[in-house]
Amino acid sequence: MENKTIKININGKDFEENINSNLLLIDFIREKIKLTGSHIGCDTSQCGSCMVLYNDICLKSCSVLAIQMDGAKITTIEGISDGDNLHPMQESFRECHGLQCGFCTPGMIISAIALIKEKPTPSEKDIREHLEGNLCRCTGYENIVKSISAGAEKMKG
Repeated sequence: MENKTIKININGKDFEENINSNLLLIDFIREKIKLTGSHIGCDTSQCGSCMVLYNDICLKSCSVLAIQMDGAKITTIEGISDGDNLHPMQESFRECHGLQCGFCTPGMIISAIALIKEKPTPSEKDIREHLEGNLCRCTGYENIVKSISAGAEKMKG
């Protein structure tokens, strides 16, 4: 396998790493950078638990190679809060009980943030359609939808 050096910004920090050309972005984030908030749930780009923001666009990090992200800005679940305070979407998931086991939660929150950036006041239908790429095996989605609606209100300011 060919190695290549990439430069990538993750959560505001610049990294320059020599990697195998077949390394997936999720594996780069979890193994090289040691950020484990984004999860590997299916290995087939079906579940959405590996979601990250790529230049502020929602992306399943199991579906792209790390070398494709050379020069990119990536935000993981670890990078959305300011360190002391939760992001408004995280607060809403906590307050509205939008999680149970928590495995899908990082991907759900990242996906929700991307939705709100595109559509600041989404309808319930908009939220449900946007979540089609995110699977939750525990909640039944009702409280996730409520959490995203509440998070959208908080993100308005």
